[in-house]
Amino acid sequence: MDKLGLFFRWLLRKIPGPLVGLVLVCVVFSYLSPYFFTTRNLFNIFSQMSEIGIMAVGAALVIIIAGIDLSVGAVLAVTLMFNAWLYRDIGVPFAFSCLAGLALGAFIGLVNGVLSTYARIQPFVATLATMSACSGIALFITNGSPVTGFPPEFAVLTSERIFGIPLELIILISIYALFGFWLNFRPIGRALYAIGGNEEVARLSGIEIQKVKVLVYVIAGVLAAVAGLIVGSRLDAAHPTAGISDLLSVIAVVVIGGASLAGGSGGMMGTFIGLLIIGVLRNGMALLNVSPNLQPVVIGFAIILAVLLDRNSLAKR
Repeated sequence: MDKLGLFFRWLLRKIPGPLVGLVLVCVVFSYLSPYFFTTRNLFNIFSQMSEIGIMAVGAALVIIIAGIDLSVGAVLAVTLMFNAWLYRDIGVPFAFSCLAGLALGAFIGLVNGVLSTYARIQPFVATLATMSACSGIALFITNGSPVTGFPPEFAVLTSERIFGIPLELIILISIYALFGFWLNFRPIGRALYAIGGNEEVARLSGIEIQKVKVLVYVIAGVLAAVAGLIVGSRLDAAHPTAGISDLLSVIAVVVIGGASLAGGSGGMMGTFIGLLIIGVLRNGMALLNVSPNLQPVVIGFAIILAVLLDRNSLAKR
């Protein structure tokens, strides 16, 4: 009996805590709502969370290097508005306006990276400043008015299905798989953990810390712009406030997924599980007609619980 108990303890330590939490949440909502475990509803969860999931990839990379990026939602908004403005008001071909939006995301990420490394401004302050600036620019471009009238083929991003699987889900999983491979099997990806764990040791190991940090912020900016394309395709419109309210959810996904705000830990698998937890919580509460005003409260408790469980697991090790 003692051996059996030791085996279960060992097994619980090996299974990621967020995965256990995801299974429990799914079981609870499956019991409370007969509509939860249907193919249509499961696809809805991914559709509702795809842009948050894409932004969370960049946020996870930044948190791994012990940074923070508060500007991701504002970058989504300004790149989407810039794309729409170029297409509607300037007459730029839509494919090029999309590329310009991605380039703007990369530029804002570059600014964040330079400010937080070479200028030695705290990442919290640097990205708070760019968040404010991007939010203002997104409103200024069209005087706060939404832009409509995208080409019909733009809707393919969120309406097309390949073998019954939504294209946006395929894009989401591909991004997670790509950066999961980069983090685990490429030297620069592994360097992120070294920087977040102990920056001085990483520097002595020959890692070009400042360049790697800037690269990470650029990636986060580009991914926020990609998320903007997903939002624009789904709404068939560009709104100057789109994505700005998603910052809490993005940080929650990464933290619940097991990443430490102190840096040096985290990964794409944990972040993806964190995304599913937040998506399931939102979807399940909507099915149960829980007030939208109470949903952030539940997510807040989930963040606190995830941090407490992470501390307990570290203490046991």
